[in-house]
Amino acid sequence: MKTDATVHDGILSVRLTGDLIGSPDSQSLLQTVDQHLGDDAVTLCSVDLSNVRYVNSSGIGVLVSLLTKFRSRGGELVLINPAEHPRKMLALTKLTSIFTIADDDTAAISLLKSAN
Repeated sequence: MKTDATVHDGILSVRLTGDLIGSPDSQSLLQTVDQHLGDDAVTLCSVDLSNVRYVNSSGIGVLVSLLTKFRSRGGELVLINPAEHPRKMLALTKLTSIFTIADDDTAAISLLKSAN
């Protein structure tokens, strides 16, 4: 899995590409987010899942962990346009009721700013 993270206007934007399966890449993702939470005092995050082909239970655990990190700091996390398999996994696990899902970056930013 490839991770690209940037901060703009106080929002951490994470773009994932590949498979979210709880591999060492997932630990790298969590460390990257932790750095931004500590260094930049970021409390809002969008995670683009449009290029994630496959998610397993460990990958779902990573997403829940990210959500918990932001919400425990009074922030919010929005998922952007999950691809077919991740969307099915979120629905199957009933996490669509916990995660906020946006269609694109613009909608995600709007949702995050209104949540803040």
